Amino acid sequence: LVIRAKCVELNKMPALTVMLTLEYKMSEMSHLNNEQSSSNNDLVTFVSGLLLGNDPQARSWFSLFIRQKRTKDSVNTAVQNMRDELLVQLQNLLKNVKDNTLPNSNVVQASVLLRLYCALKGIAGIKFQEEEISSLVCLATCYPPSTPEGVRFVTIALCIMICCNNLLASPENEAKCVQWLKRLAGSESPFFGKPTDTTASFGEMLLLMAIHFHSSQLTWICDHMCNTLGMRINIRQSTMGKMKQIFTQDVFPEQVVASRSVNIPVTPNLNAKMSGFLPIHCVLQLLKSQAFTKHRINIKTWIYNQICASVSPLHPLLPSLIEAYVTSILVVPNKTSQELAVNQPITEEDILKVFGDKVLDQSGNESFTAHLLLLYYLLLYEETSMSLASHPNKLQLGLLRYKTEFLADIPIRYIVQQAEKEHPYSSLFSTLLRLLATHFPHLSLVEDWMEDTTPESQFVSQHKSKKITAEMIENGLSMMVECPDRAGIVLKRLCAERPIKIWPLAPTILKFLLHTLDSNVSRYIQELYKKVWLRLNTVLPRSLWALTIKALQHHNGVSALKEENLMQDPLQVLQCDARVFRCPTVLSIVIRVLQSSLAASRSHLSRLVNLKLFTSGQLAPTNSREEHKNVLTAAQDSAAVQLLLEACLETEDDRKSFSNMMTLREVRGVVCSFLHQMFIADPPLAKLVHFQGYPRELLPVTCVGIPSMHICLDFIAELLSQPDFQKQIFAIDLISNISQQYPLPKSLSLARLAINTMYTFLSGTKIIHF
Repeated sequence: LVIRAKCVELNKMPALTVMLTLEYKMSEMSHLNNEQSSSNNDLVTFVSGLLLGNDPQARSWFSLFIRQKRTKDSVNTAVQNMRDELLVQLQNLLKNVKDNTLPNSNVVQASVLLRLYCALKGIAGIKFQEEEISSLVCLATCYPPSTPEGVRFVTIALCIMICCNNLLASPENEAKCVQWLKRLAGSESPFFGKPTDTTASFGEMLLLMAIHFHSSQLTWICDHMCNTLGMRINIRQSTMGKMKQIFTQDVFPEQVVASRSVNIPVTPNLNAKMSGFLPIHCVLQLLKSQAFTKHRINIKTWIYNQICASVSPLHPLLPSLIEAYVTSILVVPNKTSQELAVNQPITEEDILKVFGDKVLDQSGNESFTAHLLLLYYLLLYEETSMSLASHPNKLQLGLLRYKTEFLADIPIRYIVQQAEKEHPYSSLFSTLLRLLATHFPHLSLVEDWMEDTTPESQFVSQHKSKKITAEMIENGLSMMVECPDRAGIVLKRLCAERPIKIWPLAPTILKFLLHTLDSNVSRYIQELYKKVWLRLNTVLPRSLWALTIKALQHHNGVSALKEENLMQDPLQVLQCDARVFRCPTVLSIVIRVLQSSLAASRSHLSRLVNLKLFTSGQLAPTNSREEHKNVLTAAQDSAAVQLLLEACLETEDDRKSFSNMMTLREVRGVVCSFLHQMFIADPPLAKLVHFQGYPRELLPVTCVGIPSMHICLDFIAELLSQPDFQKQIFAIDLISNISQQYPLPKSLSLARLAINTMYTFLSGTKIIHF
């Protein structure tokens, strides 16, 4: 053995290494009986180490030795003796086979020997002799026990039949192979449809192979064979025709593949740590090839159950599975077909079963993965249906459209935020955020995400020993004026808790929002209350908005306000207690609700534009519908701006004290900051508001407080040319204030135009009252 090791190290005299190995084998046989010698054979280990080891130089050296043309008898003798000994090993294993069943004690050795023959064929290039072919087929078509080792054996056996095409050259061997595959693929087979102790069953691999044979993806099959065997061998696709015929015609016709895939149990606790071939591989490939649609097989229940059975870390194929499923629901596979889609959307009831109250639990629970995947399904369903709205011939008709009220009950923003924080879900976060910003812009405001980046524990949580209750909140917040310290402690404790934990207490907390408008409530308490509100806003925003406005309108007897009312008429947000417009902290909350409601209204109108597409399929002219939507949104936005500007007017009460004037100044700052965002996001809105006009005494406020007022320079000349005399005066006053704030060449040129216009007025018969 020392000489053999030296030969291998120097890559010299390969025939000698083989002869030494065989000689060592003969010496061992004198001390061991035949069976023991079979299980302790050094030849299999030695040749496998050379061809399948990590030394590419040794692999190349030994494979070249076997491949080269034999010119010396000694070389021929060495190779032939090696093959004879390996054949003896095969035959010894077959002696232990009874009723075509391989004993468990021989499974590992049989797997090693089959893998070695694959290496000799694929790497060393030997051509099997008839006796070798017969023995290999007999061994490969045995049935091992349903253990992890047995799964490994049948996997390698299938690989050798595909890689070594000459094994199935005779009709007898082909019949054996077909019978073997049919038995393994049978419904009662322990290798099909029921995972053993391994992470995947042999049945999924068979199905996946059949799927790729049906779609003629032979390259994938070749790569899979190489990965399974752990060796890179050249498998010619032209020689795989017989095995393709066996799979696609004898064992797995396409309809059988589709129907069997539906009946395979889902993978419990599916996650990214699982290896091997799982049911999800088969179903995903069949969805992509439209096999379920072609054979009218409904896969919805399987998809739903697999989503519910998924855990962290997220399996990389789950998003692709959902994408393929949504496509199979919405896209018409055949333009001439009038049949409805086989796969139907997941019902609202099924989705609510998964969410329920569990979503209010911590994000680390097992159901959070299902929450995340169902949210991705909902957002992707919206995305696909909207993108196909302009192509009604490609879209299925009469499909479910999820109600806005149903979507509002799902904590969408909270789930997306948790996906950002939890590393196992980070791969899906960017896609979720894109879909959220597109279809739910009111849940993806920049201000909300900036607030969400702050740590959860902003305050010292020394009082967190006891669970906070509704009674404690009522006792503390009812004393905002008399005992602000007690109220401050309660609010600090609420800030220190996770938002999802304090959400059930939101109605109790919002009962005291009106109390914060009292002039005797300290600014410190108001700011703490605002922090609590912002944290609640990360859970179920739309429910919080309705609770907020109802609390501020309670004194007017308005109690029937619902979430959808704010979406349909966002201006209801500003129909609140007048004291709100002199309380900067609460006003900032109301403006946040207004901004979100306006965005929600725009999103709702966009959904309504395409609503008929899902009922009758008959659409009104696209331009007409878009124009109506744009006019309505512009009217809502401009009305909101006008109401906020009106709130900035100075009143008699403001003049009574210096503190009131300072409060008014802060209120104007809050309003101007919001108007700046609106004008930047929609410059035509600024033009519309100024053409409508507003009190001229507010011009010094808007020109100084709104940085984007410079965009008025683009349309002031047009405003100045209006026939309405009051609009001309408003334009002149606007030019004077903008010229002072932005002394640019363009503004000074417009100022010259305004002076000329005033000179024209003064030279006429009109009397101007500024």
